[in-house]
Formats: sequence, structure tokens, C-alpha cells
Amino acid sequence: MKLPNQLKSKLSVRVIGAIYVWIALIVLFAILQPATFFNYGTVKQVLNEYAVTGLVALGLILPLAAGLYDLSVGAIAGLSGIGSAWFLAHVSANPFLALLAGLVAALLAGGVNIIVVIGMKVDSFIGTLATGSIITAVVTAIAGDNVITQNVNGSFQVDFGIKSVLGMTLPVGLMLVGMLLLAYLMEKTAVGRRLYATGYETEVARLGGVNVDRLRMATLLGSSLFAGLAGVCEAASLGAGDPTVGPAYLLPAFAAAFLGATQFRGGRFNPWGTVVAVLLLGTGDVGLLIVGAPAWTPSIFEGLLLITAVSLTHAHGLNPLRSLRNRFGNRQASADVTPSAGGAQMVDEVPQAATPTLMVNEPTAKPSGGQA
Repeated sequence: MKLPNQLKSKLSVRVIGAIYVWIALIVLFAILQPATFFNYGTVKQVLNEYAVTGLVALGLILPLAAGLYDLSVGAIAGLSGIGSAWFLAHVSANPFLALLAGLVAALLAGGVNIIVVIGMKVDSFIGTLATGSIITAVVTAIAGDNVITQNVNGSFQVDFGIKSVLGMTLPVGLMLVGMLLLAYLMEKTAVGRRLYATGYETEVARLGGVNVDRLRMATLLGSSLFAGLAGVCEAASLGAGDPTVGPAYLLPAFAAAFLGATQFRGGRFNPWGTVVAVLLLGTGDVGLLIVGAPAWTPSIFEGLLLITAVSLTHAHGLNPLRSLRNRFGNRQASADVTPSAGGAQMVDEVPQAATPTLMVNEPTAKPSGGQA
């Protein structure tokens, strides 16, 4: 029985290759350890342990789609976790106020990124690397280089880290809700189309009427907010504010974001592919530990996954934002970019003189990081 061409294209390895790798890993670990790996407990473990990574990665795709790096997300996650823990220990034991304190700290850090990257025009790669280093130092200073446990392992831990539905904790729900919200924003709204257009070619988007600086400011704040949620949830799960855990989320989050860009949407950063990549990452890490691999092997797996993800974004035309770049360069396909009036007006107003540039320049998978 032959599959219809449309369905066949959707099931292509080029479109959902990560899902095939994910299935292969599940089969491999199930064969090696059928009793301990192939059960519902492993599903819960992967989701609960990697939902925090998923939150960081989901926030990361916002600046990436707009052509910016945010290398401070791990440090911001650590700041929000320590901020919540410090608030519980020194101000109030109210878990919801502690949550708010952690998110405010994350947004303030996002504001610093905005000043450096948008205000001072520092390249986003260098700027957020620098702010991440500063934030990490602030986290260590707040914690006094100690783990904060006072009042953290009480109702705060129960409400935001332990309480579960069908074995799934709050971070899992937040990751799924965040995925759906970002999918709607990036795929169904004019803001999403302007976001991709900004990452594709900043000056063309600006000439088309997009307030590039304002949009990029919003993505940096959004990235910080997701990282803040992740940090608070991690502190609740641990029952402590640990100043060392935040930066560890940077590499897996980038691996998930870049691998996710090769899935479903023809090379664009998207939430669906990002969550699939997070689950693939979690399955590999948990599976390696279950089959008895050394404790250092998950780090190697994460590094290899990031290398593979970035290389795939350069191969076979699967560069992030490449499909949008081609649509701008091809007037006959412009309708594909502008399904609604909100985005159509912006695209149609791009001056003719700017169009040939998009057809000549070779697209790149790496966000520019600079400011137009």
C-alpha cells in the first residue's frame, strides 16, 4: 500500500528525523533493560526531570527566531531559583510570593540584557555571555556560596515541585502550556511572522514597518521569563536553592532548540520540534543511566546531540529561517508567508530594491546576534 505523497513528505526523515532517532533509542534501551526501562515510571522520570530543560529551551527559541543569542538563560534560571529560596529564607515563607520574587529577578536580568544588547548595541553572543557571567557571580554572592534550604523544602516544594497529576509535576504542565502558547504566537499571529522576518533579515523587516528593537526586547524578556519559571521549578523540585545548577541548563537547551529547528517546520525554530528534542535528550540521558553507563556519559550524549543538531541545520537546506528567506526571495511563493492580513501588509510593503539581496546572500543557520 503506497502512502499519499503529502503524508509521505510529512513522514520524511528530513522532516521528523529526531522522532525516528527517539524511537530507535527507546527500542534499544527496552532491549537492553526491558524490566527497568520500558515502563510508565521511565516516562514520568523523563518528563519530570527534563521539563525544566524544556522550559529553558522554549524560552530560548524566541530570541533565536529573532536573530539573537541568549547565553545567559542558564544563569537567569539559577538567579530565579536562588531569588525564590532567599526570599523564603529571609522575607516570607509564602510560596506564591517567592514564585513572584523569582520571576521578578529573572525579568530584571532580562532588562539588563536589553540594555546591553539593544541599548548599547553589543553583539548578543558577547553581550549575553558577559551578563550571564555577571549574573552567575551575583547568584553566588546572594547564596554566600551555600545551598539555601530554609523554608524551601516546605509548602513551596510541595506546591511547585512534588504535587503531581498522573505522576506529572507542575513543570511538565508548564512546558506543555508554554509549547502551545508559543506555537500559537509564532505560527498564527502577525507578531510571529514579524519575529521570523526579523531574524531572517533585520533591515528588510525594519523597512517593512517592523519595530525591530521593540520585538527583540520582547524576545529577551520572554526568554528570561521562561528561564525564571524553570529556575523556580528547579529550586522547588530540589527543595533548596543551589547556586550551581543554573548554568548546567545552557548546553541541553541550545541542543534542543537547534535540533528542534530541523523538525516539522523546514528549518525554523519552533516549539513542537524543541519539545521533541528535549524528550529525545531526556530519553537518552535516563536510558544511559538505567542500562548502567557511567555517570559522565549523559554529558557526552548532550554534546554530541548539540554538534549533530547544529550540523543538521546546515545540511540539506534545513537552515533555521531558510524557508522564510526563500519565500521572501521568491515573489511567487509570497502567499505562503502571509496567510493573514496582519502579516501580509508588512511583507508586501518591503521595498523592491531590498528583494534581490535575499536571493543573493547565502542563508545561515546561526543568528546574527548583531543589531541593525
